[in-house]
Amino acid sequence: MSNPVAQLNKVFDSRIRIGIMSALMVNDEVNFNELKQLIDVTDGNLATHLRTLEDQQYIRVQKGFIGRKTNTTYSITPEGTKAFRTHLDALEAIIRQVS
Repeated sequence: MSNPVAQLNKVFDSRIRIGIMSALMVNDEVNFNELKQLIDVTDGNLATHLRTLEDQQYIRVQKGFIGRKTNTTYSITPEGTKAFRTHLDALEAIIRQVS
């Protein structure tokens, strides 16, 4: 990777999106309330960032019910996994260059 900065993905500039993607990389799926608590953000803020990731097709959204309560879960797509790994690899390469 000759220029790792060029490999950085602007979608992952946000700490919230990095948090979402990190949680989804290590879990098969995570529901909205778990993500909200894990990342410590408001409903609206989380929803906005989830929509951005969904629009990029980096995450998959599944809406369902537990009893009569709605339950929305999120999982990472293969495209999302690839894009996030590329971003993390670029960050690691940048860190190695300055160390």
